[in-house]
Amino acid sequence: MGEAKVRKVGVVGCGVMGSGIAQVCAQSGYETVVAEISEELLRRGLGIIEDNLTREVEKGRLAEEKKREILGRIKGTLKLEDFADCDLVIEAVVEKMEEKKKVFAALDQICPPHTILGSNTSCLSITEMAMATKRPDKVLGIHFMNPVPVMRLVELVRTILTSEETLNTARSFAESLGKKVVVAGDAPGFIVNRLLIPFLFEAVRLYESGFASKEDIDAGIRLGLNHPMGPLALLDLIGLDTALYIGEAMYEEFKDEKFAPPPLLKRMVAAGWLGRKTGKGFYEYK
Repeated sequence: MGEAKVRKVGVVGCGVMGSGIAQVCAQSGYETVVAEISEELLRRGLGIIEDNLTREVEKGRLAEEKKREILGRIKGTLKLEDFADCDLVIEAVVEKMEEKKKVFAALDQICPPHTILGSNTSCLSITEMAMATKRPDKVLGIHFMNPVPVMRLVELVRTILTSEETLNTARSFAESLGKKVVVAGDAPGFIVNRLLIPFLFEAVRLYESGFASKEDIDAGIRLGLNHPMGPLALLDLIGLDTALYIGEAMYEEFKDEKFAPPPLLKRMVAAGWLGRKTGKGFYEYK
């Protein structure tokens, strides 16, 4: 099977992930439409993109003229109807299956039959989303890493229904963004989080048990394994609530203790200590 050509891309959701995805698409020359549910959220998301590009200009990595060109390729909208001429739409809304299924059902009605529908979910079932449409062969996971403009990996998630042509088109598209592609099956966590989450949770358990200080756990991994940051600092970056949510979804599916969120993590999330985004997690942030 061959592959179709992607010319215009849609992104549903302009939060941290959605704005990053829209940015890399526009930077790679694609006409890009990005949707949000309110004017305020859309403005904030487009502001993130502009700030990212302005930083690149200040560092001398991007010409001012090029920045204007990139921003000119991005159109913000509050209406999913504006995706009617997109060849590929990537959903990056909140990690709730009901919300995602609503988006997929709506896109299925609006987009022409050739349009591929992708989800940026990190742990929810792509098959379930695909079944909300009449084109399950054209649905797959397109999971970017955070921060999207910096991280080079994209996980493509192929369900038992995804066609070869859909996978090939998505692979070529992701590679055109300068990303390295890995392909995983449709099970929570895919490749990266399936291995990462048990590692992070084990670090929390070590700390919780009083076995070692958080600083020593993080230094051990950073310097002993040459990771850019330790597991507890990484949890603060990811967001403790996000890690908890992914762990719960994986435990629900696999019933394996290694995916069960540690009690300390649950208590910290209940207390509102979510990491960098709230100014406090395992560490404090100004």
